[in-house]
Amino acid sequence: MPSFRHQSLDDRGATVTGVIAAPDRSSAIRQLTARGQRPVALAELEGAESAAPSSTTAVVGAPTTQRASFELASIFGRKTRLRRTELASFIRELATALEAGLPLMQSLRTVRQQTTGKAQSDVLDRLIERVEAGQPLHQAMQECGPPFDEMVVGMVRAADASGRMPEVLHQLADLLERTVELRRELVGATIYPMIVASLIGASIVVLVTFILPKLMEPLQASGSNITLPWPTRVLLGFADFIQTWWPAIILGVAGGIMLWRWWIAKPENRYQVHRLLLRLPLVGLLLRDVAVARFTRTLGTLVSAGLQILPALRIVRDTLGNLVLMRAIDEVSERVSTGQSIAEPLERCGYFPPMLVQIVNIGERSGRLETMLLHAASAFDRQVNSRIGILTKALPPILLVVMAALAGFVLLGILLPLTELQAAMGG
Repeated sequence: MPSFRHQSLDDRGATVTGVIAAPDRSSAIRQLTARGQRPVALAELEGAESAAPSSTTAVVGAPTTQRASFELASIFGRKTRLRRTELASFIRELATALEAGLPLMQSLRTVRQQTTGKAQSDVLDRLIERVEAGQPLHQAMQECGPPFDEMVVGMVRAADASGRMPEVLHQLADLLERTVELRRELVGATIYPMIVASLIGASIVVLVTFILPKLMEPLQASGSNITLPWPTRVLLGFADFIQTWWPAIILGVAGGIMLWRWWIAKPENRYQVHRLLLRLPLVGLLLRDVAVARFTRTLGTLVSAGLQILPALRIVRDTLGNLVLMRAIDEVSERVSTGQSIAEPLERCGYFPPMLVQIVNIGERSGRLETMLLHAASAFDRQVNSRIGILTKALPPILLVVMAALAGFVLLGILLPLTELQAAMGG
C-alpha cells in the first residue's frame, strides 16, 4: 500500500507531520480529516521511504518536556500502571466525547487535557502517538499493553467494525465499573473478619509466648510436686518452641511461601487448587456465581457489540479467573466451532448453573442471545450480592466460635494449675 508524508494542522493549530498509509491521495486526505487534522502538504513516498515505520510521527508544537519524558520512558521500558477505575473513567469520557460528534483524535486530546494523574497521562500519550501514526484505536491499545487487556481490545475492535463506537464504549465502561464494584464488595465482605482474626491470633500468640511462662514461674519455683495439666504443658511446649526456634520458623515461612509460588505456578497444580476452591461450602458457590455473572455480562456485551461468538468466548475465557471454568469454556468453544450450540456443552461441563444454560438455550433459539444474556447478568449480580451478604453474616459467628475455643483452651491452661496449687496448699 502506498505511503504519504503529510503536514497538517490539528484542532489547536499545531503542526503535525508524519507518514500515513492509504490506497490513494483522496483516502489519505479522508483519514487525516477523520482524525481532526487539516492537510497542508501531502507527498507520496517511494522506495525505502515508504517502508519507514509510521511511529516516527512527530507533533510539532507539543511540549518538549512531555515528548522527552515519553521518549525516555520508551527507552527504559517503564511500564505505567493504570487502575481499573481510571480505565473505566477514561473509556467513559472517550465515549462521551465521540457521542458529542468529535473526531477520534480530537476526543483523545480532549480527554488527555482533562487528565490530572501521571499514569493516565502517560498511557494516553502512548495511545495518541500510535493513533496519530495511522493505527486503528484497537491496534494502538493492543500495542500499548496494560491496562488494555484482551477484553478491552476485543470490544474496541468490535465497536470499530460495527460502527457503534460510542455505544459500545459506554457498554465497556459499564462492564469495567461493575467489575470494580464487585471486587470492592468482596473485599468489604472479608476485610473485617480477617482483621479481627489477625488481632485475636496475635493476642493469643503474645499471651502464650510471653505471659503464660511468667505466670507459671512462681508455681515451678515453689518446689511443689503438682503435675501440670496437659493443656498447660501443651501451651508451655508451644511457647518454648517459639522462643527457641523463631529464626527457623521465619525462614520456614519464607521458604514455604516461595515453594507455594513455585508449585502454584504450574497449571496442573493451579487447576487442582481452583477445583478445590469451587467445592468449598459458601466460598465455592460465591466464586462460581462471581465467575458466572462476569461470564454472562461480558459475553452479552461482546455479542451485542457485533463480535462473533467464537472470538467472544475466547475473550470471556480469560476474564473468569478460575482455571477449571476457563478449561470448561475451552471445551465449549471447541464444540461450538464444530457447529454445536452453546447451551449443550455448557450443561455438560457441570460448572454452570441450570438457569444460565436455559437462558442461553432460549436466546439461541429466539435469536436474541445478547439481550437474554444482559438481562440474566443483572439477575446473577443480585445472586452474587445475596451470596456476599450470606458470607458476611456467616463469617463473624464462625470466626467467633473458633477464636472462643482457642481463648478457652488458653484460659484453661492458665487456671487449671493455679486451681490445683490452691487445693494443695489448702490441704
